[in-house]
Amino acid sequence: MSAKLSVIFYIILCLEIGLVLSLLPWIPQGTLGLSDWGNNYFLLYAVRKTGMHALQVVVASGWMRGAVTGVGLLNIGIAFWEIFHFPQTVRALDQSTEPGGGVKKDVAQTTNAPLLSHHERPDERPDHAGN
Repeated sequence: MSAKLSVIFYIILCLEIGLVLSLLPWIPQGTLGLSDWGNNYFLLYAVRKTGMHALQVVVASGWMRGAVTGVGLLNIGIAFWEIFHFPQTVRALDQSTEPGGGVKKDVAQTTNAPLLSHHERPDERPDHAGN
């Protein structure tokens, strides 16, 4: 149940971020109580503090707006991918949180590889040395 809720919340988060990033750069000044994308308080404050006036020009450019919109569309695409692959994602999340390792245990059993610590190489084990 918690895996399903986690995936649902992830989908909602991706949709919200995607919509905001896709639409916010293009909303005109004064609409919905928002200021202009390239003329907002935080951007003007950063320009005044750093003295980099080119920052405002870059952020206000169509290229930057397009890049931010592209990231938003990417988030929307991820959300729809997660919607269409919902059962697979939930199953994978359930297996990774099972007691005993779930997927990791199956991989170790199928390869028949000896379990090594993080810093140990297979040829450095005492039982394989010189044999």
